[in-house]
Amino acid sequence: MQNLATKAKAVPPRIIFSGIQPTGVPHLGNYIGALRQWVQLQHREEPETKLIYSVVDLHAITMPQPPDQLRRCKREALAALLAIGIDPDRATLFHQSSVPAHSELMWILSCTASVGYLSRMTQWKSKLSLAEGSTFEDRTVGSRLKLGLFSYPVLQAADILIHRATHVPVGHDQRQHIEFARECATNFNHTYGRHLVMPDVLNPPIHRVMSLTDPTSKMSKSHKSERSRILITDSAKDIKSKIGSALTDSIPGVSYDTANRPGISNLLDILTIFDAQERSSAQLADAYSDISPKQLKEMVADAVITGLDGIRDRYLELLAKGDAHLDKIEAEGARKARESAEETMELVRAAVGL
Repeated sequence: MQNLATKAKAVPPRIIFSGIQPTGVPHLGNYIGALRQWVQLQHREEPETKLIYSVVDLHAITMPQPPDQLRRCKREALAALLAIGIDPDRATLFHQSSVPAHSELMWILSCTASVGYLSRMTQWKSKLSLAEGSTFEDRTVGSRLKLGLFSYPVLQAADILIHRATHVPVGHDQRQHIEFARECATNFNHTYGRHLVMPDVLNPPIHRVMSLTDPTSKMSKSHKSERSRILITDSAKDIKSKIGSALTDSIPGVSYDTANRPGISNLLDILTIFDAQERSSAQLADAYSDISPKQLKEMVADAVITGLDGIRDRYLELLAKGDAHLDKIEAEGARKARESAEETMELVRAAVGL
């Protein structure tokens, strides 16, 4: 009689995919919200788990930019990912445009994707600074909205589905895009048979990091003030200066109240990420309720400097090695990514009749 081990079905390995746009050096919000988890997954996941990380440069051109700027930002993003600890021997690391199958699958998915669903997505409205209730049928909107910006969630779905990802680590503001990817998979599978994998979400431990100068808004590269954000390659001096000038309030002591004390609450949210005792923001507020906001800022600055220790030096070292070194790493990652993508495309082409 066969034993249970031979009877049991083999559990397929997990495949985790995530991407980041090449906007240059990531800021602290990018690191806490996503990139730190990318590094941790290398150690937490079983060796059989496939980790696939991409610099999604095709997404970057939905808002036109000078070619030289895009090339520089791609280089900086790749160097930053390596500097934070992404191991190219453990994870597949590549530029999205190096794998044409991403675009090929996007077109095939777009043939079954819902325009109505896309019109309800919020990202294109945010990019154009439009009201949430805006529709692309409005003449003013229609003249400004480009097809790439409107349909890029289909490309984002293809990024995930082309590698048969089982899990995608995303922040809460990106959950809508994972739901759309699942919708694209459902539509394709209903039309052509069950060939695409439905991805699940991996949530990060914190929702988001807010701006240092406007703690009611998310930390962002697009904010006009450089003091609103901490880059992961900032010097210790710059980190101390930026956090020291962070907007807080005149209320004495420390308390966690996102509605009435957003600046203090943001600093506590940042501190909890680097807290050795893994205390929550509320627990940290209780522990340090008697200190001044100035003292809290000093604690947060020290914690961030320690938490990012070494990243700046590794980043500068990688850039000093020249483009050839980074190009070689990316080329090997792209080769592995093309192999992964082709496995899916063989199934998809056959199912569609191509």
